[in-house]
Amino acid sequence: MNSSILSLLIFLPVMGVMGMLIVALLGKQGLMKTENKDVYKYIALAVTGVQMLLAFFLYANFDPTLSVTQSPFTVQFDWIPSFNIEYYIGVDGLSMPMVILAALLSFLCIVISWNVEKHVLGYFSLFLLLDAGMMGVFLSLDFFLFYIFWEVMLLPMYFLIGMWGGPQRHYAAIKFFLYTLFGSVFMLLGMLALYFYAPGGNSFNLIQLITQAPQIDASLWGFDMRFLIWIALFIGFAIKVPVFPFHTWLPLAHVEAPTAISVILAGVLLKMGTYGFLRISYPLLPEEAVNFSFMMALLGVINIIWGALNAIAQIDLKKMIAYSSVSHMGYVLLGMSGIVGTESVGAEAGMNGAVMQMFNHGTITAMLFTLVGVLYDQAHHRWIVYPMDYKDPELAGKLGFGGLASKLPIFNGFIVLAFFAGLGLPALSGFISEAMCFIGGFGSFRVLTIIGTLGILLNAIYFLRAYQRIFLGPFNEKYSDLKDMSFRDMAVIIPLAFLTLLFGVYPQPLLEIMRHSMSKLILLVQPFI
Repeated sequence: MNSSILSLLIFLPVMGVMGMLIVALLGKQGLMKTENKDVYKYIALAVTGVQMLLAFFLYANFDPTLSVTQSPFTVQFDWIPSFNIEYYIGVDGLSMPMVILAALLSFLCIVISWNVEKHVLGYFSLFLLLDAGMMGVFLSLDFFLFYIFWEVMLLPMYFLIGMWGGPQRHYAAIKFFLYTLFGSVFMLLGMLALYFYAPGGNSFNLIQLITQAPQIDASLWGFDMRFLIWIALFIGFAIKVPVFPFHTWLPLAHVEAPTAISVILAGVLLKMGTYGFLRISYPLLPEEAVNFSFMMALLGVINIIWGALNAIAQIDLKKMIAYSSVSHMGYVLLGMSGIVGTESVGAEAGMNGAVMQMFNHGTITAMLFTLVGVLYDQAHHRWIVYPMDYKDPELAGKLGFGGLASKLPIFNGFIVLAFFAGLGLPALSGFISEAMCFIGGFGSFRVLTIIGTLGILLNAIYFLRAYQRIFLGPFNEKYSDLKDMSFRDMAVIIPLAFLTLLFGVYPQPLLEIMRHSMSKLILLVQPFI
């Protein structure tokens, strides 16, 4: 039973897609009435609900002190024996938080998508395939399997943006596809190089490669092969994070994507880039991770500052939050750079803070995009402007909200929580993870970390500016018909708000999951410092 849970987490959504297709086929044959499109929604809701319960069961029975090879939650057997390709999946302290996050957000996104009426079968089928790909990435311990699941996500996301997105959805989908595919090519090259150059026999097994990859002794065009593999993997993962200057696909994809897809994109998909660094690049190429740590810290600080400055410049609330994601992923990179700290406390704080930031940012940004979607569904725009900024009264009436706090008190309460969690207010989950990333960064690169702390101030500027312009001041009577949050909206937001408060006040349960795995990763890298 223990081992089958992991396979169910991955393939349950695929079975859901098959069930939808069977229902659709029976309907075409006249054997079942499928005029009610909600049947597909209920299938998706049931599948993601069971998947979420399985993820919680996995967490309840998970022992974080065991390595992935010792855990009962492991499945390993030959898949393509002639090429040493295995179906090898498992869970440890690094992947466990991501599995919970992906399962929770997938379930909530089905609820968010309940109003979708265009090509319902196609939308929910593609979403479940995307869900399966996400789970496969977080559970794979064979690089070939990891790469397949990584690529499986590409096509559903392309169509979900391109068919159900906003006015520029086609351009946004193509840009997302090309950027991600470009990175995947480099990842494929790095994977093949590891397969052919690692001593001890050709293998994609990530656990074996931890001991084999550091022993690679080859060069190409005068460059050490391990350095070239690191660069290839870095490009593949950096585009997904996204790391400056590979970030330009993200804001447009966020703005044009439907609300649920924006939630998945920011809440889960961005984390796959940093997860790839921690799962593959760091343990397999520890010496290169040390040599590249300053560049990782520098790029993290650039992300923090550049993303925040761009967020300040936005007048579209959704685009502002998209750029805030670029900024907040910079904290993860800064925390990861702390692995080279000579004091173990700093290294542990940085690495644990990085993984914690991956999880906490996922819940906070999910709240933000959901709330923006709730507002947009009624008002049909997301402008951050003062009505009095415009001399033309008609234009002002179209663009300016103003005073929504008095009109939408429940919505206002949740947006305040999400904004202040995003800017890193103490006692909310964003603060503790950012603080730990700074502790790790400060132990290794003090000047860069000091510069990075300016991101806290810049975060406050764009969040408070948006809140002031939309929710304070005189109320624009044009929006007098706006309604406060529905029961369905609150059902999505309340679990995310609870986690934001819980891990802000008491982060220990989250820390306990990841702490042992991060300590083992630090031990792999420390000898090369």
